[in-house]
Amino acid sequence: MNNVETTKDWWKEEVIYQVYPKSFNDSNDDGIGDLQGIREKLPYLKDLGITTLWICPIFTSPMVDNGYDIADFEGIDPQFGTMADFDELLADANQLGIKILLDLVINHTSDEHQWFQEALKDKHSKYRDYYIFKEGKERPNNWRSIFGGSVWEKVPGEDCYYLHVFDKRQPDLNWENPELRQEIYAMINRWLDKGIAGFRIDSITFIKKDQDYASLPADGVDGLVSCKHKTRNRPGIEIFLNELKRETFEKYNCVTVGEAPGVPYDEFSQFIGEDGYFSMIFDFHYADIDVESGSDWFKRTNWTTKEFKELLINSQEALQAAGWGANFIENHDQPRALSKLVKEGFQTAEAAAGIGVMYFFLRGTPFIYQGQELGMVNAQREQISQFDDISSIDNYHRSIQEGFSPEEAMNFVNLRSRDNSRTPMPWNNQQFGGFSKVAPWLEMTEEYPRVHASENSVLDMYKQMIALRQHSAISPILKTGSIRFLTDLPDNVLGYARELENDTVYVLTNLSPEEEAVTLADEIGEIYLNTHAINEPAGKEFTLLPYQSVLFN
Repeated sequence: MNNVETTKDWWKEEVIYQVYPKSFNDSNDDGIGDLQGIREKLPYLKDLGITTLWICPIFTSPMVDNGYDIADFEGIDPQFGTMADFDELLADANQLGIKILLDLVINHTSDEHQWFQEALKDKHSKYRDYYIFKEGKERPNNWRSIFGGSVWEKVPGEDCYYLHVFDKRQPDLNWENPELRQEIYAMINRWLDKGIAGFRIDSITFIKKDQDYASLPADGVDGLVSCKHKTRNRPGIEIFLNELKRETFEKYNCVTVGEAPGVPYDEFSQFIGEDGYFSMIFDFHYADIDVESGSDWFKRTNWTTKEFKELLINSQEALQAAGWGANFIENHDQPRALSKLVKEGFQTAEAAAGIGVMYFFLRGTPFIYQGQELGMVNAQREQISQFDDISSIDNYHRSIQEGFSPEEAMNFVNLRSRDNSRTPMPWNNQQFGGFSKVAPWLEMTEEYPRVHASENSVLDMYKQMIALRQHSAISPILKTGSIRFLTDLPDNVLGYARELENDTVYVLTNLSPEEEAVTLADEIGEIYLNTHAINEPAGKEFTLLPYQSVLFN
């Protein structure tokens, strides 16, 4: 592994930066980001202060779901480069003290994967049992896929269907097959032998399906029901996850970050406890506050700051009780946090820094998604044809099917689209933001970006945040200290203390567009960070400006 680690829990010390390779930096001017483009920007990442780089899928793929449909687990997709390019990136990152995480997608493959092609060719092939096929003239049940429509797709020329929890071109693997599982484990180990530091593990709570394959009452006008009730975090998944850990991760001093939606808080210890399946997991309870369901964007919520605060505190307390958290406010599946968490009219650089400080110093490993450190906002698109994301296109048509107007449907998609965070990274204010010299694969948020990396106060604040956590007198408290949430505060103010032995530092954030008066038990001592320089809190009683954060003792 890069920079050989001797401690078991080395990943608690890291600051992890997520790159969406298609949109990070285009080195060969074809409009698509690539591995050499990431390599060119390693000095930027080093200067930012991050220690680990998580790269979204770079594997051979037809890109139906932007690389989360893998046709070859050990091939590099030509649009990103070659394995030689990856090896150079890994070596250069190692030289700079930056570790590399890759995405591990093992719930499904692309329908172009050789296993699936063999399964289609010959129903008696062993590969037919690598996937989930059911004989019959009718679909086996009424489950709806995450991306809309039935989870069952007919096999051409046969009275038979195969299961896909996601898109029809992402057939699910049959984890009930031990031979398949061993193939997956061998592949994982070859990547770890290559020297990567670990994996972020995609959709891992979907690998176990209820074996009765029974229908459930419909929950939409399409007559279907979300497949989550029968395919996500189901009884028996623990057998697969323990075996996965035993056969792969446990043999290496690697880090594993599970994308684990659908796991109730009372089961967190199984996932991230002392003998948990993973090093840490993402919790989406507070991230998905704007919608009732992560896959039904037309079911919007009128959430309040108080509700967000309560969800965040509940999430943190559950993570702390069980193990270690992966703290985030943005990723490749989420809209931009500044657009989601901050009211219109207040979406400024200071507010971007304010919500950044709010989450960054929670107990756990902080994750930064590309462009978040610049204070990027959502894109506004006029037509559904401008979207690439299959989930956005599905939600647009489902919204109309559910009775909303095309204008309402467009609004839902603009608010929630995964394309919001997948727009190309703006490095400067030139055309296409310095991402490429040609029109990129997905329209920029702005073609001549006002928000970019060449001059940016939010970026400066993130550098300070990282330096404080990693290399300051209060680093031990911020890395390993316990967390205690403050209770005697206004509903709109989130406050917490990080404590280690006899040392304490505090974070206060005003999460609202109103000024908020705060009264503390003790006077503010030293202020380490203040996102709104025009207002310096002092004493026991002071006022926080909208979306202001302060870190102090």
